[in-house]
Amino acid sequence: MARVAVLGTGIMGAPMARNIARAGHQVRAWNRTLDKARALRDDGIEACEEPAAAAAGADVVMTMLADAEAVLAVARAADLAEGQIWWQASTIGLDGIERCAELADEDGAVLVDGPVLGTRGPAEAGKLVVLASGPDDALGTCTPLFDAVGSKTVTVGEAGNGTRLKLAVNVWVLAAAEGTAETIALARALGLDPTLVCEALAGGTLDLPYFRMKAKLMLEDDFAPSFPVRLAAKDARLILEAAERNGADLPLARAVRERLVESAEAGLAEKDLAATYRLALSG
Repeated sequence: MARVAVLGTGIMGAPMARNIARAGHQVRAWNRTLDKARALRDDGIEACEEPAAAAAGADVVMTMLADAEAVLAVARAADLAEGQIWWQASTIGLDGIERCAELADEDGAVLVDGPVLGTRGPAEAGKLVVLASGPDDALGTCTPLFDAVGSKTVTVGEAGNGTRLKLAVNVWVLAAAEGTAETIALARALGLDPTLVCEALAGGTLDLPYFRMKAKLMLEDDFAPSFPVRLAAKDARLILEAAERNGADLPLARAVRERLVESAEAGLAEKDLAATYRLALSG
C-alpha cells in the first residue's frame, strides 16, 4: 500500500484518485475548488485544504492539472520533500516538463514524467494508457498506481520522454477528432444520412472505435466534456511549439489548432472537442 497525494481532482484526476484508492492505497486529495476533493470522501479519500497537507508524508505526489503554470504553482505549494516521488501526469509540453525537472532538482524530489492517454470514460474505467518515464526505482514504486488507473503502461526511458510521446500521439488524437467532424459535416451537407458513413466504414481497416465514439457525440449533439476544447487547443499549441523547436513542419496540426481556437471563441471552450463539428456544419 502506497501513500498517495492527488493534486487536481477534475475530469481526470478524480476518477484516477478513486481507482488508486480502490486498489487499496491511502489517498489524500487537493483541488483548487475544495468541494471537488471533498466529493471523494465516500471513496475513502481524505480531502485537504492545501497542497502541502495532501503531500506531507506521501510516497508519491501526483499532479493532474490543466497546464504547466498550474502544475508548477501547485508543486511549489506542495513543498515536495527530499526523495519524494513526483508523478507528473498532466500534458504540459517540453518547456513545462523541463521546468518541472528543475523544480524537482531544487527540492530533491524524484520526477516521474507519466502523462496518460484517454479521457473521462477510460479514466473512470481504469483503462488509461500511462506513458511512463523516469528512474527505474521510481517507476517501480509507481507501477501499482499505473496499474490502478490504466490498462497498459508504456515505459519510454528518462523523464521527459513520456511528454514527448504524449505530444506525438496527440497529433493523431486531434487530427482524428477534427477529421471525424468534417466527415460527418460533409455527409450531412451533401444531403446524406451521416450514419451511412459509419456503415460504410464498419468492419474495414478504417473503422476506428474513436471515430465511432466521436461521431456518436456529433450525431446526438451531445458534447459533455471528456476532453474540453480549451484543453485540446492548449495541447495543439504545445505540439506546434515542440515541432518548431525540433524542426518538424506540421500543417495539419496548425489547421486543427486554428479550428480549436475558433471553437473556443465561439463559446465552445468547455464542450468536448467533438464540438468543432458545429463549426464545420455551420459553414
